[in-house]
Amino acid sequence: MSSSPVSAVSAPPASAPASRSPWRSLRYRSMRWWSVANFVSNAGTWMQLTVQNLLVLQITGSAAATGLSMSVQAAPALLISVFGGAAVDRWPRKLTAAVSQALLGAVAFATALLVALDRLDVTTLMVLAAVTGVVATVDGPACSLLGNDLVPPEDVPSAIGVGALVHQAGRLTGAALAGVAVGFLGTAAAYAANGLSFLFVASVVPFLRPARGAAGQTGKAARDERADSLSVREGLAFFARRPRLLALAGVTGISAVFGRNYQLTLAVLVTGPLAGGAGSFGTVSTVLAAGGIVGAVLGARLRRPSVRVVGALAAAGGLLQVVAGLSPSLAVLLVMVLPMAVVESVSDTAGTSVLQTDPPAHLRGRVLGVWGSIGTVWGLGGPPALGLLMELAGARGALVAGGLIIAASIAAGHLLHGRRPKEPTALRAEDTVVPARVALGTAA
Repeated sequence: MSSSPVSAVSAPPASAPASRSPWRSLRYRSMRWWSVANFVSNAGTWMQLTVQNLLVLQITGSAAATGLSMSVQAAPALLISVFGGAAVDRWPRKLTAAVSQALLGAVAFATALLVALDRLDVTTLMVLAAVTGVVATVDGPACSLLGNDLVPPEDVPSAIGVGALVHQAGRLTGAALAGVAVGFLGTAAAYAANGLSFLFVASVVPFLRPARGAAGQTGKAARDERADSLSVREGLAFFARRPRLLALAGVTGISAVFGRNYQLTLAVLVTGPLAGGAGSFGTVSTVLAAGGIVGAVLGARLRRPSVRVVGALAAAGGLLQVVAGLSPSLAVLLVMVLPMAVVESVSDTAGTSVLQTDPPAHLRGRVLGVWGSIGTVWGLGGPPALGLLMELAGARGALVAGGLIIAASIAAGHLLHGRRPKEPTALRAEDTVVPARVALGTAA
């Protein structure tokens, strides 16, 4: 691959008026290449995920084993994400992203070979799942922050929105290609294609160049200066004493447990009280996906997202969820589902912007590592808690109660925050200067 298409930086003139276009991050050539690479990688990943559960069932014949393989892959995020984030802060970001992508590609190729030779057993499958999970604890924050490093801070929300669109497009494309690959070439082909997609990303990374004024240029000096004192404890301490991040964790956590598991709650609502079938739920899922895309575009227009914006959107989503839970028919539910998905997607974009850019540059990897562990707890604990609520109150009751809990919790938090003395949050001098307002991450 020639370096010229990617290395050139086409920064807009300094005097140009501030743009609110959701596509403004794509003005930078390296960001365009990074988005293409991530589309290819997401398509390959979703192609593999589409056939992975079927492969486990084919090998073991056990649904329990399928769930176990997913847990084994998720477990590293719960246990060692903070260490993966520390590694991202310590190592050169481009090298880290390229190596982690290459390692994930190697795992995918190894799986493809074992499947093709009919030598993949349960033990080997679990080991490969665990290795994938470990590498992902480094790859996730490395690729997210690398994308942010390519654009100026004010264009980070656009980069995140573009990343969300790339994710959705890759998901749809990968799921469609999985059927073709398995039907004509076999299951091993899906893994091999995913391996190639990882190698494509790894080959693009060395040619990426940050735009003028990008966060990667200003943050590199701080990371180099602190390279000898990077510790997991420092990242945990920063997160714990940063009220903005704690508030974001609270808003996201309450929303994740009581409001984000629509594939569970809406499936029961559609097939139960609304007397619909699989086709009806498929329609609801399609509307959810469409709303997510619209929300990603709207979220990309943000320039200075804040936790207050995230909270307001999450509360609005909770109230919309209450109305959806009371829907008397499928038609009314479809009308409510679209704005629910839009609000959720905009909130996600705003929250990701705050999370990935609020910490100083030398701490961002560790903060994302802490967030990865917290998010895994929500992901594992949310569905069982919501399932219990549905057992007690039914699908309608779970949606209504969950939405009210979200809105009431956020409103209470806002009132309590408003009564606190307005004192600036002082950071230690060694943590470098963090602006009082939110500074303005993304792909992969």
